[in-house]
Amino acid sequence: MKSYWEAFWALLFPRICLSCQQALAEGEYLLCTTCHYNLPRTQSCLTGHSTIEEKFAGKIKITSAHAYLKFQKGGKVQHLLHQLKYNNQPEVGEWLGGLFGSEIKTAGLTADLLLPVPLHESRLRQRGYNQSDSIAKGISEVTGIPWRSDVLQKIKATTSQTNKSRMERFQNVANAFQVIEKNGIENQRIALIDDVITTGSTLETCAEVLLEHGCKELHIWTLATAL
Repeated sequence: MKSYWEAFWALLFPRICLSCQQALAEGEYLLCTTCHYNLPRTQSCLTGHSTIEEKFAGKIKITSAHAYLKFQKGGKVQHLLHQLKYNNQPEVGEWLGGLFGSEIKTAGLTADLLLPVPLHESRLRQRGYNQSDSIAKGISEVTGIPWRSDVLQKIKATTSQTNKSRMERFQNVANAFQVIEKNGIENQRIALIDDVITTGSTLETCAEVLLEHGCKELHIWTLATAL
């Protein structure tokens, strides 16, 4: 039961749904029940129909490629990702990662290690955290698959991928990543974790590096996919 001061504080500063901006009810977390229920899930893990596998067809060998949510400009998923990346709310990534992890576990998908796509050190200093780390942590807590952020490193500071063509995106991230802990991936089943996939150029570049260094099996699991 809430104390008087807790109730008073909640009255002055109510917790707000990150999607519809309405006050959260007791027991609700980050999203109200309605917005949570109406999250635009792809359900690709559960149906086996992946919406993003075709992005990598004929380019890299992957075992599975799944996204949890459908990303649409101006939609609730874009707003949630904005909170995660730019408003210092890594807990959004952990929570959504946990929901995604439940689908991954239910579908029987597994890996030996989760590797979040890294940020360049300059961007990491600016933001204070890597949003993909938060997502990997959430998935890990539900599935039991360990995650590490000290295996893959981004060594090239790239510009934003927004408004770039596919070729420009690929050139932008070319040679941007390196493996710094080879023993961490050799003969391992690796799942690359990222927040949102558009053309797939960043993930493709990461995947190539991992496969070159002996990754036995590669999965790509992203929180959202652009429509």
